[in-house]
Amino acid sequence: MCEAQKNAQANYLIPVPLSTEKLCTRGFNQSWELARRVSCAGIQKLPFALKRHHRIEQQAGSSLTMRQTKVHNTFYLDQKAIRFLQNKSVIVFDDVMTSGSTLDEIARILKDNGVSRVINWVLLRTTKPIAESRMQESYV
Repeated sequence: MCEAQKNAQANYLIPVPLSTEKLCTRGFNQSWELARRVSCAGIQKLPFALKRHHRIEQQAGSSLTMRQTKVHNTFYLDQKAIRFLQNKSVIVFDDVMTSGSTLDEIARILKDNGVSRVINWVLLRTTKPIAESRMQESYV
């Protein structure tokens, strides 16, 4: 990630948020805990700019189409943050990417609110596409 940091040319770093309910249950946001330790010269971190509505259903084990449906309109921006983000470049930081549905939805929300460029930084990536891993599990 060091090379990515050097070439980021971003204004802000935003971690993928948890809903308030999940944050209260867990006690911490793992994406923020990781992101805040990343050294980003000249990039301001905005840990509370992006918000998440609480959804009861989990994405784990869902198909790609179902994940996209479940995450649609899950995220929104704090009204105070919108003016800072206009025509800016933003890094979205997540701990794990499975299908990319969460990051796609966040990028859509940011772009709809005036962000000019969205860069995704992910610490870990699942190795198998969702459809493939679900098929293998059904044969076990």
